[in-house]
Order: sequence, then structure tokens, then C-alpha cells
Amino acid sequence: MKTLLIALALLQAPTDSLPDLSRPWSLQQCIDWALEHNLTVAQQEATLERNAIDKNTADWSWVPNLNASASENWSFGRGIGGDNTYKSGNSASTGFNLSSAMPLFDGLATPNRIKLARLNLEAATEDLEKARDDVRVSVAKAYVQILYNYEILDVAREQQAIDSLQVVRLKGLFENGKASAAELSQQEASLAQSQLSLVQAQNNVRAALLDLSQLLELPVWHGFSVQRPKLQMEQVLISSPDDIFADAVGIRPAIRAEELRLEGTERSIRIAKAQLYPSLSLSAGLGTNYYTSFATQGFWDQMRNNFSQYVGLSLNIPIFTRFSARNQVRTAQVNRRNQEIQLQRAKNTLYKEIVQAWNGAVAARAKWESAHKAQAAAQDAFVLQQAKYENGKATLTEFNEARNRLVKAQSDAVQATYEYLFQTHLVEFYRGGTLEL
Repeated sequence: MKTLLIALALLQAPTDSLPDLSRPWSLQQCIDWALEHNLTVAQQEATLERNAIDKNTADWSWVPNLNASASENWSFGRGIGGDNTYKSGNSASTGFNLSSAMPLFDGLATPNRIKLARLNLEAATEDLEKARDDVRVSVAKAYVQILYNYEILDVAREQQAIDSLQVVRLKGLFENGKASAAELSQQEASLAQSQLSLVQAQNNVRAALLDLSQLLELPVWHGFSVQRPKLQMEQVLISSPDDIFADAVGIRPAIRAEELRLEGTERSIRIAKAQLYPSLSLSAGLGTNYYTSFATQGFWDQMRNNFSQYVGLSLNIPIFTRFSARNQVRTAQVNRRNQEIQLQRAKNTLYKEIVQAWNGAVAARAKWESAHKAQAAAQDAFVLQQAKYENGKATLTEFNEARNRLVKAQSDAVQATYEYLFQTHLVEFYRGGTLEL
């Protein structure tokens, strides 16, 4: 049944969008796929495209427009004829017109709209990059969780192997009368617990792989796995949060987007103030008419003789707009103050994220150092306890307690290793680095 479901999913998915699951994926492959298929990123790309269209519309707003029209009219009864005199009878006329207009001065509203559209486009570009950064961090976090679960699975397998050997050893001793049935049963119970831990570790790996595959928007996930990179543990010198923030505030897209929007509010204020100034526009056109009744001339003669052209200037001076223009200026000023608050909130959020990442990196480094010391000590204690147990100088309970302490120390060391790697890379990511392990 599972094979059938996978086959149906493969048939329904487009061939060019199917992922290659024949090999484990690296972190960079996961990030690249997520950036291409993530729905939030796709929404931001659509928003960016819409802002690009708005900018193109604003760029062409200075260009004169051009309109053509044609009309056909019928009159019944007394009407005007082609010789511009009124006569009784039915008549018809055909008209053709071509007109154009352009603003000459509108209080500098048009150039400010063009600059505002450009700023909105740049802000949308930064929003898209922020969405991509969020995806990168989420994918890296999920990827590291899988690596951690892989390591825990290895520990569980190793412990099951140790317990299996002990059960075999105790069975031999029991058959020779050198071990009791209680000792054998106790060790078999330990083996069952190790097997349960192994099953749980396997389930955790599958769950973590499923979480990452869903984050990547994979059409299928059966067979999906990730590469286990060779870890290079180095003592990374971590700068202070203030130094990291000073570097990050100038490059993080979330801050840059809010700064561009703040600059855009200045343009919005100027656009609103433009309504307080006179506006001047130029218009021009040409047209002709043909009368089918009361006509004393042929079609082409009328088209030529009725041909007219015009050029005009229109000046509009606002005197009293019922405080509409003034209130729009005030609204734009309020929007600017709100955007200043939004920019400061974005900076505060960034600083909090950096402090959290810095604290996490410092704590992870201390945890990593102590966890590996504890693991080494637990390993030595287990080896000694195992030797004592095999020589009959320690009980099975003491042996299992030493083994459990080793398992916990190994799990803590693995967790500390990946926490340290992720947190240090996250700190560098805020400064413009990558998340590649």
C-alpha cells in the first residue's frame, strides 16, 4: 500500500519539480530547494513583482498620454448641418478625434511618486531577502536536529550491542552455574530497554526528516535523508553583542527595509503637500467631422475642411479644499512617526535576537566543554566497571548504572556539540556569514 501511494504521488507531481532523493542532501541543497519552493518566499517574490510594476507605472507618469476616439451621431428633426446652419430633417455625423495631455507642474508630486515607487521596490527586495534568511535559519535548525537524532541513534545502537553481548555472556555463565537467573533476567530487561530506546531513536529520526521535508515543501519525502558532515570543532572567538549588532544593523534586510520605508514616508509628505500648490497642465488635440445629411460637400472635402486643432494650458489654483489637503499632510506626518517607531522596534528585535544567539553560543560552548569532559570520565568509569563486573568484583546493578551514566553523557555531549555548532554559525550569520556546517 505504501509503494502504491508513493507511485501515485510521483505521477501527480510535475517531473521537473521532483527532487532527487537517491542521495543524501547537504545543508546547502536543502536551503537551495527551500528558497525555490517555499510559499512565503513565493509570496514575497509576487509582492516584489507588483512593486516593480508600480515603479514602471510611476516612471511613465511624466510622458504625455495619447487618446483616439470616434463617434457616430444621429439627429431627428431640426439639427445643425455641415455648413453650421440649422435645418429641419434627419441627419447623421461622424467624428474623429486625437488628444493628448501632460502635467507641466503639479507641486513636484510626480517626481516624488517616482522616488516613492523606487523606495517601495527596494523595500520589497529587502523583505524578500529577509524571508529567504528566515528560511535559511529554519532549514539549518531542522537540519541540525536531524544530525543530532542521527548521533543519538548511533548511541542507541551501540548500547543495544553492548547489552546483547552481556545477555549472551550471562546466558553462558548461567548455564555453567556461575550466574543466577535473576541476573540474567535483569540483563534481558536492560536489553529490552535498549531496544525500546533504539526504536524511539529511529522514530525521532523519521520525525525530524519529515519536519524538514515539509519545511522544504517536498512533494514526496520517502527516501529523503541528509548528509552527515565531518564536524570540525573549533574554539570560535565570539564578539560582544554590541559589536555584533553594530555589524548587523547595517546589513540585515529587516532593518534596511524599514529604513527605506521611513525614507518613503518623507516622499509621501511631499506628495501630500503638493496639493497645496497650483498645478499646470498642457493639452492638445485634433479632430474632424463628416455630415451625411444637409451635406454640400463630399466626404474628403468635409474631412479636410472640418479639420481642427487645439493647444491649451490649464492652471488650477487650490484656494479652499475643506482642509482635505492639510489633513492628508498631517496623516502623512503621523505615518512617518509610526514608521520611526517601527524602525526602532525592528532594531530592538534584532538586538534581542543577537543577544539570545550570543548567550546561546556562550552557554553552548561551556556546555560542550563540560559535556565532553563528563563523557570522557563516564567512558573511563564504564570501562573500569565493566572490567570489575567481568571479574566478579561488581554487581550487575553497578554495571548497568555505569552504562546508563555513559549513555546520558554521550547524549549530552552530542547535543552540546550540535548546539555549539548551530549557535556559533547563527551568530556569524547575523554578521553576514553563512550557515553551512
